[in-house]
Amino acid sequence: MPEEKKIGLIAGNGDYPLHFAKAAKAQGKTIITVALEGETDPELKTLVDSFTWVGLGQLNKLIDIFKKEKITRVVMAGQVKHFRLFDLLRLDLRAAALLKRLPNKKADTILGGVAAELDKEGIALVDSRIFLEKFIPPAGVLTKGRPSKEQEKDIEFGLKIAKGIAALDVGQTIVVKDRAVLAVEAMEGTDQTILRGGKIGKGEVVVVKVSKPNQDFRFDVPIIGENTIAVLHEAGAGVLAFCAGETLVLNIERVIELANEYKICLVAIKRITNDQNPMTNQIPISNSNW
Repeated sequence: MPEEKKIGLIAGNGDYPLHFAKAAKAQGKTIITVALEGETDPELKTLVDSFTWVGLGQLNKLIDIFKKEKITRVVMAGQVKHFRLFDLLRLDLRAAALLKRLPNKKADTILGGVAAELDKEGIALVDSRIFLEKFIPPAGVLTKGRPSKEQEKDIEFGLKIAKGIAALDVGQTIVVKDRAVLAVEAMEGTDQTILRGGKIGKGEVVVVKVSKPNQDFRFDVPIIGENTIAVLHEAGAGVLAFCAGETLVLNIERVIELANEYKICLVAIKRITNDQNPMTNQIPISNSNW
C-alpha cells in the first residue's frame, strides 16, 4: 500500500479522534492509531485500521508502532487530562530523558518535545485540523439569537483579557459578567472553569474562548462540542464567543441546534492580529467582527 495513503493518529480523549477518523476515512486514508490508556474512547477501534493501546509515557513504543507501519505523517487528536502530566509513572527511558531536558512541564512544552522526537525519526506531526475544515466556522453569529448590547460589552472586555491570559499560557477560556472576570481557566480545564464562573455569576454569564498568539495547531486546537453546550447550559451561560477560523466546532449542526434550544448565543469573532496587544488595546466588537 502506498505510504501516502496511510496516516498515524495519536488519540486522546473526547470525540475529536472519532470525528478525525471518520473524516480521514472519507478521504480514503488508512489510519494507524495509537490509543492512550485511560484517555481514548474504545469506540475509536471500530473506525480505524490499526489500534494499539500505549501507556502515557511509553514514547519508544509509540514511535516503534509508526516506524513499523512506515508512517511519515501523524495527527494528534483529543486531549490528555492536564493533571495526568504529573502522574507519569510508566516512563520509558526515552520519555524520561525527554522530560529531563525540558525547561518546564507545561503541556505545550511536553507535546512540543514529543513532536521533536517524532521528527527525529522522520515522522512529521501535522496540523490536527486536517480533513476537518467543515467544522471550522468563519466569523459570524451561528445561532438564531444575538448577544445583547451588554453582552457585546462583556465579549469585548473578556476578549482582551482572555488573549492576555492565553499569551501567558495559563488558559484559554474566561467567564465574565458585567465587565468583571468570574473565572480563568487553568489546569482544571474548560468545563470546570465554565461551571465555576456560572456558579459565581448566578447565570447569564459570558464565556470567551480564544487561541494563543502562537497556537500550535499540531497538538493544541480550541474545540467546542455538544458537551460544551451542555456545560454552558448547566452554568446558565448566555453567550459563548470564540475565535473564527481557528476553533473546531465538532458536529456543528447539532451544536447549533442545542445552543438554539438552550437560548445560548454562539459568536465566532475574527482573529486579533499580532500587532494588537490584548492586554492594552481596545478591540471593537461590532457586526464587522462577526
